[in-house]
Amino acid sequence: MRADLSAAGPALATAAPADAARTGASAPGYTVAVRALCEFTAKAGDLDLRFTPSPTAQEGIAGHGVVTARRGPHYQSEIGLSGDYGPLRVRGRADGYDPQLGQLEEIKTYRGDLARMPDNHRRLHWAQLKIYGHLLCRQLGLARLRLALVYFDIGSQQETVLHEEHDAAELQTYFEQQCALFLRWAEQEMAQRAARDAALSALSFPHAGFRAGQRQLAEAMYKASARGCCLLAQAPTGIGKTVGSLFPLLKASAAHKLDKVFFLAAKTSGRQMALDALSIIARAATAAAPAATMAAPALPLRVLELVARSSACEHPELACHGDSCPLARGFYDRLPAARAAALRAGTLDQATLRTVALAHQVCPYYLCSEMARWCDVVVGDYNYYFDSGAMLHSLTLLNDWKVAVLVDEAHNMVARARKMYSAELEHAALRLLRKSAPEALKKPLERVQRAWNALEKEQTADYQPYAELPEKFMAALQNAANAIAAHQAEHPAQSDPALLEFYFAALQFNRLADSFGQHSLFDISKRGGTASRPDSLLCIRNIVPAPFLRPRFEASHTTALFSATLSPWNYFCDTLGMPADTAWVDVESPFVAEQLAVRVAGHISTRYQHRATSLAPIAALIGAQYARQPGNYLAFFSSFDYMEQAAEQFAQRHPQVPQWRQQRRMDEAARAAFLARFAHDSAGVGFAVLGGSFGEGIDLPGARLIGAFIATLGLPQLNPVNEQIRQRMDAIFGAGYDYAYLFPGMQKVVQAAGRVIRTQTDRGTVYLIDDRFGRPEIARLLPAWWHVEQAERG
Repeated sequence: MRADLSAAGPALATAAPADAARTGASAPGYTVAVRALCEFTAKAGDLDLRFTPSPTAQEGIAGHGVVTARRGPHYQSEIGLSGDYGPLRVRGRADGYDPQLGQLEEIKTYRGDLARMPDNHRRLHWAQLKIYGHLLCRQLGLARLRLALVYFDIGSQQETVLHEEHDAAELQTYFEQQCALFLRWAEQEMAQRAARDAALSALSFPHAGFRAGQRQLAEAMYKASARGCCLLAQAPTGIGKTVGSLFPLLKASAAHKLDKVFFLAAKTSGRQMALDALSIIARAATAAAPAATMAAPALPLRVLELVARSSACEHPELACHGDSCPLARGFYDRLPAARAAALRAGTLDQATLRTVALAHQVCPYYLCSEMARWCDVVVGDYNYYFDSGAMLHSLTLLNDWKVAVLVDEAHNMVARARKMYSAELEHAALRLLRKSAPEALKKPLERVQRAWNALEKEQTADYQPYAELPEKFMAALQNAANAIAAHQAEHPAQSDPALLEFYFAALQFNRLADSFGQHSLFDISKRGGTASRPDSLLCIRNIVPAPFLRPRFEASHTTALFSATLSPWNYFCDTLGMPADTAWVDVESPFVAEQLAVRVAGHISTRYQHRATSLAPIAALIGAQYARQPGNYLAFFSSFDYMEQAAEQFAQRHPQVPQWRQQRRMDEAARAAFLARFAHDSAGVGFAVLGGSFGEGIDLPGARLIGAFIATLGLPQLNPVNEQIRQRMDAIFGAGYDYAYLFPGMQKVVQAAGRVIRTQTDRGTVYLIDDRFGRPEIARLLPAWWHVEQAERG
């Protein structure tokens, strides 16, 4: 049963202070993982990202298993170790220990030529092993220990073992040296944590009062953190959800001893709104602070914005290693100074971090990755926590962080997560690659080609789903991926974009094949070509992300998903795999029915077969409303073609009314120009596609937007793929049509309508254009505060 957090809760501004940085006299005040300690103290030299085909996580686990299975019966694996140095506690898990040989092992899996491994990687491995060696000597009372670095080649299944003998006293000295190097930083971190928690405990809401609905949202967020459960929060547009979610979890950071808050957004605009909200909170704290405290920040909160590598890279034309890029050369030698400067800079948005990085001649993107370890609030895209190789999730597990995760505009999560756990291969790309591939890769790629041709020959339909993955093809693909990995390991300086693109696509395909099940589909789509040589697309298509996302929810202390459209809650719980104790709150709207006239144009059908006859009445409807109340309107349609036809019809009938249209593949400047047409003193109709750039995430308050026309239910296109999704959803959840079509479509409709009323002083009109909007099962999915009427025929 899911908890209801809608009841009133404690006053957030007076939450009890937390134990400052956990600095009790009887216990260490700062815990660090062995790996994190060594990465801080023992990494030196260049950043080197030349192609090194590291094994997959599954291959790494299997490789460890092979090595440990070869050892004797007395061999001990996965040994938990910890030790203290002053206020510092160092902990970790050693790979294996043979008490008969007196040998402690650190196992590293790899591919290719071991001699090509950079020296600074090897030094880091030895550092980790020496730390584990000291902890084991202290735990078992050993006087001497043999250390072994075991490098296991996934391809050949061969081990290369490097040995060192050390006295316990030598290992203790090394341990103390590394801890001493880290301790000053740790003490600084503890002091910062104490100051942060003290300031957050005293933090007051940044505005004179909560907006209607905002307090209810904030209290639900705080209670979810107090209980350590996840939360689904449906909250209307315009109540200030960003501040209303960040503020309570900043308070919870102190009260519930949270290490980090991750704010995850679907779009760049969502990231900026979070940064703006954090800036408002910080300014309010500064204004409220006594003058005597102003020598230090009133809110010592470290904020980081994560951006994609493609956006952050300063020299995209250069390879990412010290022999090519000056910002990679000596990166780890200059990192300590850059890291310290970054922390002094305050909020690390993209521009600020770039300035700091270039001042210290280090790579902005990898400095950003480093700062994720040391900042209190991290703002980024969904993929940084939920993707298969998500950095924030990996760091959370490595460092045993207690984190709160905020997911903005969470109605996007199902579609985004499906893409994260899907993979595609194009036959045309393979054919082109075979022409330019190195000679050593011709045969492996030819085997893939033959297996692929056989699949195409067997399939008579243009689209075909399969219950199982094709064994011969998957074996050939795995062999080709291994061959490419081995070739690139031997020739790391070579960089054929087409080869690497195919390799990474094959790698993703193989990874998803390992976990293939009812949650995904395998299908083949033929796309043109000739009868004797068709082009096709192979896809492992995720339908239900739940099995992949469930561990992400389990790793957080609390994860709160919030949006204006999260109904019905069971759809999101089922598809995303949220825990059974997930709480649900439906925040009361601050708006009233009198603010928004909602009219259903039930005399018009927007079904595909009726679209031609719908154009004239839609144009008449828009024209009549504009004549009654001139101003700025948005008209939404289900596709670009339908939108263009409607806009042309409207232009012919009402040439005096200004109009502007969304274009395909608009860049940021074009989108900004489209929105700029919605001025306070302008009037006209903007034509757009439902579910596109202008259907959500834009803010046009007051006279900038006074109405919307939504000429579609937003239902996904009826095609073979969506029909397979419907069937799979029906088999798993028993609600195939609703889960595949109705719920996703109506979420888009409500999001688009939500652009009209943004504040409690706004007034506007929404037309829902289709006879199906009058059906009871559709009406139940509309916001409860709407009063829906039938529109008059135009």
